[in-house]
Amino acid sequence: MEERHMASLLMGKSFIDLRSQVAVNGFSSILNSDIKCLLSDNIRAKVWSSGYLSFALWDARTRELLKVFNIDGQIENRADLSLVPDFAMEDEIKMKIVASSKKEKTQSSFGFFQQSRNAIMGAADAVRRVAAKGGFLDDSRRIEALTITIDGMIWVGCANGMLIQWDGNGNRIQDIQPHPSAVLCLCNFGSKIWAGYASGTVHALDLDGNKLGEWVAHSSPVLKMAIGAGYIYTLAKHGGIRGWSITSPGPLDGILYSELTAKGFLYTRMENLTILTGTWNVAQGRASKGSLESWLHSAVSDVGIIVIGLQEVEMGAGFLAMSAVRESVGRDGSAVGQWWLDMIDETLHDMMERKSQDVMGKQSHQWRKFERVGSRQLAGMLIAVWVKDNLKPDVGDIDAAAVPCGFGRAIGNKGAVGLRLRVYDRIFCFVNCHFAAHLEAVGRRNADFDHVYRTMTFSRQSNLFNAGAGMVLYLLLCCTLACSIYLFWLVYRSSLPLVLSIAAGASSAVQMVRGANATGANSVEGMPELSEADMVVFLGDFNYRLDDVSYDEARDFISQRSFDWLRERDQLRAEMEAGNVFQGMREAVITFAPTYKFDKHVAGLSGYDSGEKKRIPAWCDRILYRDSRRTLGSECSLECPVISSVSQYESCMDVTDSDHKPVICLFSVEIAHIDESVRRQEFGDIVRSNEEVRCKLQELCKIPETIVSTNNIILQNQDTSILRITNKCTESIALFEIVCQGESTIKDDGQASYHHPRGSFGFPRWLQVTPAAGIIRPDHVAEVSVHIEAFHTQEEFVDGVPQNWWCEDDRDKEALLVVKVHGSYTMETRNHRIRVRHCCSTKMRKTDPKPRDSVQTQGNLLHRADYQKLSVSFDVVDHLRNLHSP
Repeated sequence: MEERHMASLLMGKSFIDLRSQVAVNGFSSILNSDIKCLLSDNIRAKVWSSGYLSFALWDARTRELLKVFNIDGQIENRADLSLVPDFAMEDEIKMKIVASSKKEKTQSSFGFFQQSRNAIMGAADAVRRVAAKGGFLDDSRRIEALTITIDGMIWVGCANGMLIQWDGNGNRIQDIQPHPSAVLCLCNFGSKIWAGYASGTVHALDLDGNKLGEWVAHSSPVLKMAIGAGYIYTLAKHGGIRGWSITSPGPLDGILYSELTAKGFLYTRMENLTILTGTWNVAQGRASKGSLESWLHSAVSDVGIIVIGLQEVEMGAGFLAMSAVRESVGRDGSAVGQWWLDMIDETLHDMMERKSQDVMGKQSHQWRKFERVGSRQLAGMLIAVWVKDNLKPDVGDIDAAAVPCGFGRAIGNKGAVGLRLRVYDRIFCFVNCHFAAHLEAVGRRNADFDHVYRTMTFSRQSNLFNAGAGMVLYLLLCCTLACSIYLFWLVYRSSLPLVLSIAAGASSAVQMVRGANATGANSVEGMPELSEADMVVFLGDFNYRLDDVSYDEARDFISQRSFDWLRERDQLRAEMEAGNVFQGMREAVITFAPTYKFDKHVAGLSGYDSGEKKRIPAWCDRILYRDSRRTLGSECSLECPVISSVSQYESCMDVTDSDHKPVICLFSVEIAHIDESVRRQEFGDIVRSNEEVRCKLQELCKIPETIVSTNNIILQNQDTSILRITNKCTESIALFEIVCQGESTIKDDGQASYHHPRGSFGFPRWLQVTPAAGIIRPDHVAEVSVHIEAFHTQEEFVDGVPQNWWCEDDRDKEALLVVKVHGSYTMETRNHRIRVRHCCSTKMRKTDPKPRDSVQTQGNLLHRADYQKLSVSFDVVDHLRNLHSP
């Protein structure tokens, strides 16, 4: 029912008859997937359907399966099980793991060590083989949308952003990729195609696939599109619906844009917002409420949004392995991470309540509070965002992302977690990072940033595991279980570096699987998602150190608060000035002492590392940002919608729970956004009052004048008549579509009985109309073939009359065709009605049935009304100028 309902939404037609036949023919077993979408092309007597990576082509008149072929256009056999998981391989791996576990019980320590390693490597290899076989690597090519255009072409949208064009016979014409994000829906009208993407973008293309225009329709994925009343409507994931004129892009855009821009001051709204961001490497410890209050005391001021990033919430080889397991099955977070979230919740609640009581009195309960609206944890990194309750209606579309950078870009001991949210229709991204450690690892830190910036994607798929995923999930869990045992043993018997090396190898397959869905967004051709945000804030333990300075020198300058000399030796500052990292981003002036490394529970500047290593103090914990301004002097406007400045940038030296000091940065943000209700009103006023717009709109919405060569066609079996449709307009194209409005039988007096509506069942079996839709260029003629199908008779007779193969009587029949003509920008049609009569020849030979090619049959052919052979299209035009069509 779900698939039929979805198809009805797409085409506005019923699929009851089709679905019953689909069940009989075993459609699901052919595609090995749920039906993604259906296209009823009853006009062309074909039905298309898409599965995971395959199509099925059906005949809508006979309900017959014509062929099944894959996305590459290769015809598949019905019994092709290439998309089915290899359960033999699964059973083999199960047997190996069970057998190895039994042997391990009786073997020595070394045997257990070796068998565990073999189990890990075998399972990881199986994961790679299953993934390569099509379970996940092909996931980016999954079919998400399907539409058929007026010229008979079928366009397919894939999860990797690719658009593929096919003809009506399943031949692949071309494939293009105008956008890296996943195509979630396709819609067409006239000579345009619209594609909706997971990024919220909409593209308009012509019938050849050339991009006519693009715009950001929503700040979340575009799930559905529909045409109505001269608009294309888009439905977003967050529930928003917007309408866009089908004339755009077109000749009206320039006029409307200039008029709306001139009235921009009427619908532009300016908002001021304070955002508090904080970063802290907690070194696997837990803070007291007093420490949190000392760190976050600025939250009691007029702050609207709080973003907190923590590092090293939890570490250790075992935890990293379990974190990889949680990532592989789509779960994040840990008990320790939840403790931190709950503790910050409680601290913010108590601080705001105390402030309210101080200001408004103890009896007042009308105080504002913060609510956590999103969080994300990857191994030891945790980021969360809190929003004040009065701001919540203006904040939404919150999404999360994670990028591991440690040990082969697979383990989350280093990397980043991020949150993206919409504030007043502007996009803000906050990224919490933990980069490579040690003084000499500057290049690795730069590479970590580059990897995070390029690959962080917030467009998560709704279903991580689909075709073939059950097999891979099982292998992943087996691999992870063996990996956990193996890691535990290695921690006990050998050194940590070897553990980390094996963990990286075992987790690489997991990362390969999870990265498949983001292929488009992470491709070289695509722009990073972070670059498209209006404001980006990077916070965290970046681990950049001080060059050419000793421990004692640093301590001396810090005690004298001579930070300028130390800043000149800051690695991050030098790398940013060289353009090697954090390109285009800024940092407020540092006026606080280096935040690393301290002895725990020792207050003041005397608490710097007093151990054997005596690590040189450094500003490891930083907060950098970029807004939408192009120059420092830019003012906030719709062209430069987010302008920010730093009002406070400091560390909290009183907190001693970690070897790092927490840092906060307070942003004052000015946001320019559009009041959509006012702009819509202004748009309507322009359309109604601007005479130039009204004239152009009326011209675009005109229905081209067309004529047809005949209103009546009489044919016998295997006869063909040519119906000519002439576009008399010299400037605009005409689009036509032929449908069967009804079917009737002819009574003995030669009159047609009541025409029974055909609904969505297309043309009768005995009638073929080719093409039944198309485009007619100005002052041109389209020729349509109207053909009567031959009947396959049986040997048995009923009352001396031969019956056809579906036992229907062979009385004369009549179909009422309607030629619907419209322009490119209007849904109104001009209709031409044509009667097509099928005169059966069997009545003439009831007692002596003979083959259809007999002399008697040929001698009883009826004359075709209004039929005349004409030469070239110019003769047709001259001949038809005075014809009248009802």
